[in-house]
Amino acid sequence: MTVKELFDKSAGEYDKQRRMLIPCFDDFYGTALDLVPFKEDKSFSVLDLGAGTGLFSDLLFWVFPNASFTLFDISEDMLAQAKKRFDGTGRDVKYIAGDYAATDIPGKFDLIISGLSIHHLEDGDKQSLFSRLPSKLNRGGLFINADQVLGDTPAIEEVYRSTWLRQVKERGAGDEVLDAALERMKSDKMTPLQTQLDWLKDAGFDSVNCWYQNYSFVVYSAIKS
Repeated sequence: MTVKELFDKSAGEYDKQRRMLIPCFDDFYGTALDLVPFKEDKSFSVLDLGAGTGLFSDLLFWVFPNASFTLFDISEDMLAQAKKRFDGTGRDVKYIAGDYAATDIPGKFDLIISGLSIHHLEDGDKQSLFSRLPSKLNRGGLFINADQVLGDTPAIEEVYRSTWLRQVKERGAGDEVLDAALERMKSDKMTPLQTQLDWLKDAGFDSVNCWYQNYSFVVYSAIKS
């Protein structure tokens, strides 16, 4: 089953399961939100890569009422859920269905965000994406990625995985929810954190830094100089 098929299948239940399957949900997304450098009344443009149901964009949406959003995702069913979320708000929200790793990203933005998406790309596609992002940011623009990474060694990766399994079970994840999550995780192609930070530096980004890590969950950012 392809990544698109996996996420089409889970679109309706995806948001309900987020807090259960991301044990550090509040700190994880809270750190990403804190990194946004704009004042609340500022007008700026946001591109959400792998936007899914619009969860990450939604966090910014209500804090920054003058921001405009473009949600880019491979799953049309996921974007349909995002449209339900934002329809009727009267805000500037655009939707692009497609593979952002393989197709052009139209326009330039002040902020590019991504949440739990880029880890589905092969290493070469990650590196290629990072090399393209500076051209899609306005000067001084910021890239924020809230994602999962691979442990530096098999032993560390085993701790990441076993800790996650224990934590989600403690939060009440039943067999059906856990089986569906594990099925989606078969499409994961995670990469160590430092490797990704090095790729961003190689792409010409400045101030590349990881601000938060909880086992495999990380939040890092980079600025276009």
